[in-house]
Parts: sequence; C-alpha cells; structure tokens
Amino acid sequence: IRSHVLLFFSLERMTFLSLLLTENSPGEAGEKGEKGAPGRPGRVGPPGEKGEMGDKGQKGSIGRHGKIGPIGSKGEKGDNGDIGPPGPNGDPGIPCECSQLRKAIGEMDIQVAQLMTELKFIKNAVAGVRETDNKIYLLVKEEKRYKEAQLYCHGRGGTLSMPKDETANNLIASYINQAGLTRVFIGINDLEKEGNFVYSDRSPMQTFNKWRSGEPNNAYDEEDCVEMVASGGWNDVACHITMYFVCEFDKENV
Repeated sequence: IRSHVLLFFSLERMTFLSLLLTENSPGEAGEKGEKGAPGRPGRVGPPGEKGEMGDKGQKGSIGRHGKIGPIGSKGEKGDNGDIGPPGPNGDPGIPCECSQLRKAIGEMDIQVAQLMTELKFIKNAVAGVRETDNKIYLLVKEEKRYKEAQLYCHGRGGTLSMPKDETANNLIASYINQAGLTRVFIGINDLEKEGNFVYSDRSPMQTFNKWRSGEPNNAYDEEDCVEMVASGGWNDVACHITMYFVCEFDKENV
C-alpha cells in the first residue's frame, strides 16, 4: 500500500510539473499587428550653425520722385549802384507859344486815349491777356512743373494766379475754356504743411475756395499743388507733372 501511495503521489507530481511546463512554454509567433498611430513630435533640436553669407542681390528699381521742396524765401534787396556822372547840358529852349502847345497837348491826349483803346484790344485779341480793375492774367502755353511755372511768373514780376474771389475764378475759368484747354496750374499749394493750403504769395486761404467734390484728397500721398479745370473747380495734383499755367500781375507794377 505504501508503494502504491508513493507511486500515486509521484504520478500526480509529474502531471502537475507537466502542466506547469505546458502553461509556461512560449507559444507560436502570432501575425504582425497593424501599424500604430504616429507618436508625439520629439523636442526641437538645438539651432544649427550660422551659414555663410549669401551673394549680394541685384540692385532694385528706382523709387518714385520725392516731393518738391518749398519755394525759397525772397532774397534781400541789393545795394544801390553808384550815382552816374551828370549828363551834358541841354540845348536852350525856344520861346513859349502857349496857345499852340495847349492845342498840341489836347490832340496828344486824344491820341493817347485812342492808343489805350487799341492797346487793350491788342492785349485781349493778340497777346491773349485778361484784365480786371487791378490785375492782368496771362495764360502761358508752355508745359512746366509747378515750381518752374512759379519761377517763370516771378521772373516777369508776377506770380502764379491766385483766385481769391468768385470774379477772379470765373475769369480764369473762362480764359481756360476760350483757349480750348482742360486744366492749368494755379498758385495754391500745401508744400510747407500737409493740408494747410496757401496762395503762392504765402497768404492764407480764408473763406473762398472752389474745391471739386472729394478734393483735396492727397492721392498717393504726393498731391501738394493745385490745378483749375475748365469748369472752374480746383483739384490737388502732384507738383512734378507738367501743364500750362496762368500768371497774375498787379497793374501798378506792369
């Protein structure tokens, strides 16, 4: 009986060991699984070394014209020249014939009046100027930039036209229309301070103006001078463009 019991326990132990070996032994390799989702991005690596300087780029195109500077101030009056030597004595006069002189003077006055009438006609019909009681206006049919036009008028004792009331503005507008033009430079600008328009003699604009609808608008940030169109309206324009212009002269200085 003892030997049978020992044999029974030996068989049970072998069976238990066999089961343990069977459970712990590796099985056959399974099939390859599907590709997993991408992992999170890794940390940013350290910066690389500074590369060598590249070749110099090509030269860029020329930029737009800069704004024309303001008109310089009027220079000081020069010194008077030396007094010249006295001229030679004139011939002795003739005895006065007063009645004949009065007649001659009267005839000369009539001739002067006729000449003044003819001169006014010549100015209007031939020279093409326009007049008011105090001013003379001259349309210059030479295309110039604003500053050049102003210098042209200054060199002849005047200035670019400054319409300071409705009468002067209408006269210049009529002048433009009769010449068959569409626009001309006039003497108004804001060269010294943006948006602060003044006349070409630097006097401030007060109550009168003829700005067209939506003007002045300083388009492209470069419109600092003023044109008048045939309707009489004003428009701010770039100073570097060229066009005809109207000069203004005081009659007492002509």
